[in-house]
Amino acid sequence: MSTPPAIQIRDLVKRYAGVKGPNGESEGKLALKGVSFDVPQGGIFGLLGPNGAGKSTLINVLAGLVNKTSGSAIIWGFDIDEQRRNAKRAIGIVPQEIVFDPFFTPFEVLENQAGFYGIAKSMRRSEKLLQAVHLADKRDAYARTLSGGMKRRLLIAKAMVHSPPILVLDEPTAGVDVELRRLLWELVQELNDDGVTVVLTTHYLEEAEQLCDRVAIINYGELIANKPTREMVDMAREKIVALTFDKDMGAPPVHPQFVKSEKASERTVEITYDKDKLTAGQVLAMVQEQGFVIEDVTTREADLEDVFVSLTSQN
Repeated sequence: MSTPPAIQIRDLVKRYAGVKGPNGESEGKLALKGVSFDVPQGGIFGLLGPNGAGKSTLINVLAGLVNKTSGSAIIWGFDIDEQRRNAKRAIGIVPQEIVFDPFFTPFEVLENQAGFYGIAKSMRRSEKLLQAVHLADKRDAYARTLSGGMKRRLLIAKAMVHSPPILVLDEPTAGVDVELRRLLWELVQELNDDGVTVVLTTHYLEEAEQLCDRVAIINYGELIANKPTREMVDMAREKIVALTFDKDMGAPPVHPQFVKSEKASERTVEITYDKDKLTAGQVLAMVQEQGFVIEDVTTREADLEDVFVSLTSQN
């Protein structure tokens, strides 16, 4: 018997209220246009899309902060309309914004959040969570004195006070430096290793490629792709080969089968080709036939960013 999905979304529509026109019509923004997908249990699921694509709206619907127009969403087996309380307890949301009282200590932030969920004092995990996010030594400091990275980690701990099986992170590394980003992803990986299903939105596509088992892409409120990450990367057909010649060139080599040929420097050209139609060896032969002497060759495989740009530009 197959494992049910952690999150099941079907035909989800959200239209925001608009200003009424002269004939009484009201055409608000359609933020989600019948989105449907499943988030498998136990993995890290990437939800990608340009700004304004509908990612935050979808997350806010799951969090109970935005009312959907139609469709359904089921979280850990609980319908967000019919079993709202249980659905909310099954998910922890880490928002983009830093949201907690700056005059509380990290310990008080977690204790208060646990109280909102009705967790008895004997069952609270505030100390353990502070250790898990490496903030035990800041237990009694005012939250306002924490660095940006520490505040992000405190938000993750806050989202986990009620031990939800699903953690949703909305752009968790936006605006943090490379080192803090690495620490945050290590923490997310640890939580996932402990059995937590993770859903994240991010603009850092190389991280989504490294972390996520599966990726869905939303654009203009529509789901345009939903595949295992490796399959998604394999969708990119174009490949780039950079060739360095023995002397300065005039015009770069061209061929009808090249997608693109651009000079990177006086002696280097970058040729883009369709890997379904040509091999790197064939590209080199076509260039050499034109009298160019090649001294060095490097190639770049397609990555998730290539697929993302290709799909979102077509949509």
